Amino acid sequence: MTAMILSRRGFLAGSGGFVLAMTLPLRGRAQQAAGPLAPNAFVRVAGDDTVTVIVKHLEMGQGANTGLPVLVAEEMDAEWSQMRADSAPADPAYKNLVFGVQGTGGSLGLANSYTQMRQAGAAARAMLVAAAAARWGVSPQEITVAKGVVSHEGSGRSATFGELAGDAAGQPVPVDMPLKDPAAFTLVGREGLHRTDGRAKSDGSAQFTLDVYREGMEVVAMVHPPQFGATVARVDDTAAMAVPGVRAVRQVPSGIAVYARDTFAALKGRSAVAAEWDTSQAETRSSDEMEAAWLEAARNPASPKVVEERGDVDRALAGAAQVVEAEYVFPYLAHAAMEPEDGVIERRGDRAEVWMGSQFQGADHPTIAGILGLAPENVRLNTMFAGGSFGRRATQAADTAQELAHVARAAGGDGAWKLMWTRENDIRGGRYRPLTVHNLRAGIDAEGNLTAWDNVVANQSIMMGTPFEDMAVRDGIDPTSFEGSNELPYDIPAGRLRWQRMESAVPILWWRSVGHTHTAYAVETFLDQVLGAAGKDPVEGRLALIRDARPRDRAVLERVAEMAGWSGPGTGDRRLGVAMARSFGSFVAQIAEVEERGGLPHVTRVWCAVDCGVAVTPDVIRAQMEGGIGMGIGTALHSEITLGENGIVRQSNYDGFRVPRIADMPRVEVSILDSTADPTGVGEPGLPPAAPAMANAWRSLTGTLPRRLPFAAATS
Repeated sequence: MTAMILSRRGFLAGSGGFVLAMTLPLRGRAQQAAGPLAPNAFVRVAGDDTVTVIVKHLEMGQGANTGLPVLVAEEMDAEWSQMRADSAPADPAYKNLVFGVQGTGGSLGLANSYTQMRQAGAAARAMLVAAAAARWGVSPQEITVAKGVVSHEGSGRSATFGELAGDAAGQPVPVDMPLKDPAAFTLVGREGLHRTDGRAKSDGSAQFTLDVYREGMEVVAMVHPPQFGATVARVDDTAAMAVPGVRAVRQVPSGIAVYARDTFAALKGRSAVAAEWDTSQAETRSSDEMEAAWLEAARNPASPKVVEERGDVDRALAGAAQVVEAEYVFPYLAHAAMEPEDGVIERRGDRAEVWMGSQFQGADHPTIAGILGLAPENVRLNTMFAGGSFGRRATQAADTAQELAHVARAAGGDGAWKLMWTRENDIRGGRYRPLTVHNLRAGIDAEGNLTAWDNVVANQSIMMGTPFEDMAVRDGIDPTSFEGSNELPYDIPAGRLRWQRMESAVPILWWRSVGHTHTAYAVETFLDQVLGAAGKDPVEGRLALIRDARPRDRAVLERVAEMAGWSGPGTGDRRLGVAMARSFGSFVAQIAEVEERGGLPHVTRVWCAVDCGVAVTPDVIRAQMEGGIGMGIGTALHSEITLGENGIVRQSNYDGFRVPRIADMPRVEVSILDSTADPTGVGEPGLPPAAPAMANAWRSLTGTLPRRLPFAAATS
C-alpha cells in the first residue's frame, strides 16, 4: 500500500484530545487527474468520546457530512452515535484531489475522499491502540476495538476513545496503515444511520449564512443590470437615500449596492434607485433569435469540432433502408436553489472574516483577499451549510465572493455587511444551464439493425475563457458541452459526434449533471424512436446493443427491468418508458410509469437501479436518486429561462420559473447494485435518465414526444 505522510497538530478545543492531520495518497479515479499532494483530512478525538471529522466538502444537502464520517468511523471501529462533522474553513490543506484546489463538485465528494478518510480513521485507531498498549503494558496485537471502546481481553481492562485521547496525542504517528477488508465493514453499507446534520436541520439550529449576524452589520441589496453584459452608466441615488434606514448607495463592478440598517430598508432603497445602463456589450437577442441561430448551427455547423468518429457515417446513412432524424432544443435553466447567493463579511483593520456557503473555497478565498488587498492568511473564510446549489455556488470567477468583497471595499473602513440576493437577483442573475440544440440522424438497415448514428451539438462552452480551460479543454473541445453524447454503451457500426461552439453574453455554468442533463434526453429518447422504427422493444433493443465491454450498463438495465416487471411499454392509460445514463462514474437506469393529467405527463412511479461502487451510505444514495428524479422530471415539465425583447430575462421568481413541486414527485423505488468498485458519484447521476424515461412513456401513451423542453411550453 502506498505510504502516507502524517503530521500532528497541537491544538484541540476542549480537554484531553488530539487532532490528526494528514497528507494522504491518491488512488484510483482521482489519481489520474490530481497534482501534488497536500494535507487534506482531519480527525479530532475529544475527551468526551466524540470523534469529529472536519469535512472539506461543502454540505449543501447531498450528505457529505454523513458519508465522510462513516468512512472514518468504520476504520476506527467507532460507534456511530459518537461521530460529529464540522465544515472545513478555506485552507489549502483541504484541497480537492481532482481539482487541485479546495472545492466541491462533479459528484466527487465521496469518490475522492474514500481512501483518504479511511486512512485517517485507521491511523487514529492505531494511535488509540498504541496509547492503550503503553498504559496497560501489553502488546498492541492483543487489543481489540469495537463501538468506540478499546479493550484487552486478557486483563479485562478497557477504555473509551475519550479516556485514551490525551495519551494517544503523544504517540508516534503511524505510517502505511492497512485498511479493513470490506467484508468486515460494519458501518459502510449499513441502512438506517442518522445524518449528522439531520437534527440541527430539523430543529432549526443549523446555521446558514442568512443566520449570521454581526455587531453593527449592514444589509446590502443589489441592483444588477437588466441585460447580460451591460454596465452602470449613471446612478441617481436621491430617492434611495431618502428611504429611512438606507445608509449608502455605492457602485460596484457587478452593479449598484444599497447599504441599510435592515433588510426592509435595503429592499425599499433598492426599488428607489434610478440607473442608466451602458448596453454596448450586452446580449440584446431574444431566446427565439438565439434558438434560431443555434438550430442553424446544428444543421449546418460552420466550424464543428469532431469529438469522435468511427466508420463511414455518411456512407452508412446513404445506404440505410430507413433514416430517422430529430432536433432537440433545451432552454437556459436557472439553478433556483432555495437559498439564493449570500455572504457575510466583517473587516477589522488588516483582517477580515467571511461566512458563506462556499462551494469553491479555493477560488473564493484568494479572490476576497485580493480585492481587499489583504494577505490570504489574514482572511478567514468559514464554510456554512448551503441551502442547495446544484452547481450555482461553484462559479469559475467566484462571482459571489467578488461581489461580497467589493461591497466591503466600497463601504470603506471597518464594518460588517451581509450581502443578500433576492429571488429576483437569483433567477435573473445568469450562470444558467446553456441553451443547447442537438441534431440527430440514425440509419436502420432492412433487417432492422442500427447501422449509423450522427449527432451535432450546438451550445456555449462552460469552460472556455475561464480558469478551468487549461484543465478541461483539449484541442479546442469542451467535454462538458456534450458529455453523455460520446462514448455511448451501444455498439453501432458507424458513429459520429460533432460540437459547434456558440457565443453569447449570457453567463452559463454547470447545472446539476452538467452536459448529461440534455444529452441523456436527446440520446435516450431518440434511441427509443429508432428502436420503435425498427420494431424493437425498448429494453430488449437496448440490451442487444450494449457492448460487451460495458457490463455495468447491462446490469442496471436488467435490474430495473426486473424491478418494474417489464414486458413492454403497456397498452392502457398508464405507460412505461425506460432510459439509462452513465455519469460521474455511476450507472443508472430508470423506468417511469406515466399517465396523462391536464395535457401533460404525470409520473406516478419510477423504478431506479444504480451502480455507484461501494454503497457507503445507502440511505443517502436513495435520497440523492429520489432528489435527482424529482428535479429531472419537474424541470423537464415546467422550467425555462427565456430572454425577451432586448435580451431581458422574462422570469423573476418561482411563479414564472416553476421548480418541481410535491405534486410532481412520483413514488420512487431504488435498487443499489452490490459492487466492490470504489465509490462514484450520486449527487447528479439520478437526474439524467428521469426526463427521457418519462418522455418515452409519454410517446407510448400519446404518440408525441416534445423535442423542445419544457413539456409545458411544447404543449401550450
